[in-house]
Amino acid sequence: MTDDDGPITILHVDDDPDLGELVALYLERNDDIACSVSTETSPVEALARIRSDESFDVVISDYNMPEMNGIEFLESLRETHPELPVLLFSGEETNDIAAEIIRAGVTDYLRKGFGSDQYTKLVRRVARAVDSDGQFDPEAETELDGVGVVGTDDRFDTADDTYASYYQYSADEIVGKHWTELHPEPEVDHIREHVLPVVEDGGKWTGRSEGLRSDGSTFAESKMVTSLDDGRLLIAVSELAEPGESTTGESTTEESTTEE
Repeated sequence: MTDDDGPITILHVDDDPDLGELVALYLERNDDIACSVSTETSPVEALARIRSDESFDVVISDYNMPEMNGIEFLESLRETHPELPVLLFSGEETNDIAAEIIRAGVTDYLRKGFGSDQYTKLVRRVARAVDSDGQFDPEAETELDGVGVVGTDDRFDTADDTYASYYQYSADEIVGKHWTELHPEPEVDHIREHVLPVVEDGGKWTGRSEGLRSDGSTFAESKMVTSLDDGRLLIAVSELAEPGESTTGESTTEESTTEE
């Protein structure tokens, strides 16, 4: 895949200059998309470059940096460039920063790994980010407050207090539960038929669904589901204004580039 209008321009922000050289090397020499990579070891200097009207198609940022972390960098960048796609490429465990990722509006997240495979994945995520609208959650009018991560065994690895409270559990009680326990049976069928196939193909699903509380009552929820690079699911939800009203089928779907 190449861009007839020229290469994708990328600003990579990471305080490790050696990694910066490797990222530029792999991205500029990949066979799938044409890339032109600029690097900055300082997020402050990176912000200055962006605000000086230097044009970039996408920004790749580390999370743990001396002057400010990747989320703080993103929040500062969003003040002047709300639509610029930002991809976090970091060694942080997704569980530790999942809530920050969602609430800050990160376009995508890829955890650093070992070997050339991580750069192959990074190329694909760059292509996906450029095709996005710059936001991790395209339903900008809806605040997604609670965040959970479902493991490859379909059970929750983690959830924050807000996520758990919607279903009348504590965060500790959510861990280990199968995701189907948080939805009535018709909604489980809907998710399996319409949501998971999109997400498993590397896409991102956003829309409305129905949640099941511990007391058996249901509520309407706004939901975003996307896949992480390790096969787990990142889920963000908020409760909608009309508890108990089923909204199955009233969803919007955004499909992204499928990773092979």
